[in-house]
Amino acid sequence: MQEEKKSTYTGQTEARRKASAKYLKESVEDIRIRVPKGDKSRIQAHAAKMGESTNSFIKRAIDETIEADGHIMKPAVGSGE
Repeated sequence: MQEEKKSTYTGQTEARRKASAKYLKESVEDIRIRVPKGDKSRIQAHAAKMGESTNSFIKRAIDETIEADGHIMKPAVGSGE
């Protein structure tokens, strides 16, 4: 009988925390939105139904709306496009 491998993961290290903080500082920006009660769960459910995260769904909705409004979007810095 094969032995079960035990995880050696001991939690996030200080180096990993620093690397994550650096990545977030250099690569992304935050936008906070507020929605009426009940809309959050509706948005999350729709995103899940579409097989994407809530963040990905919101980004896609914004990008599609900007495109539909006739604006040309520059690719995001570091997006590889």
